[in-house]
Amino acid sequence: MSANSADRLQQLDVALVKAGRTKIRYTGELLADDGTRVTVRAPWAGSGVRDFGFVRFEPGDVFTEYYWRDRWYAVKEVRSATGTLKGWYCDITRPAVRSGQELLVEDLDLDLWRSADGTDVRRLDEDEFAESGIAETDPAAAAAALAALDELETLARDGDFRTLLA
Repeated sequence: MSANSADRLQQLDVALVKAGRTKIRYTGELLADDGTRVTVRAPWAGSGVRDFGFVRFEPGDVFTEYYWRDRWYAVKEVRSATGTLKGWYCDITRPAVRSGQELLVEDLDLDLWRSADGTDVRRLDEDEFAESGIAETDPAAAAAALAALDELETLARDGDFRTLLA
């Protein structure tokens, strides 16, 4: 195998879809795939700075992202360019699907933020989730999404995600 082939095998394209459309696509470094959980490291893939008021994502930030094939969420550890932990941004998603060098993740609108020191835990985008109509079109998925958000909030308030991510 050539060096270029080996390098290519370490890359994974992450496609985040929402309501049937690709929201964002980026390439990350595949760190691990144990058959259940896929771990990817990638730089901030957004354009410019995204200031949420409680955290800023900006060029140079590094995300270590954990996706599960059997869970309804993804957990993203966010660090600044200097390596300082900012916190964890969690997306409520359908279980991830990997096909070759692509990881497909369907965003279900709900999110959770936990600051690095654990003093700020907040549920996000519950209004978008309600407006999406998923409770009517796919009640089982809506129930799974809400249960996943509750689970993550409990984990975030009871400690941190190190046990989940170990």
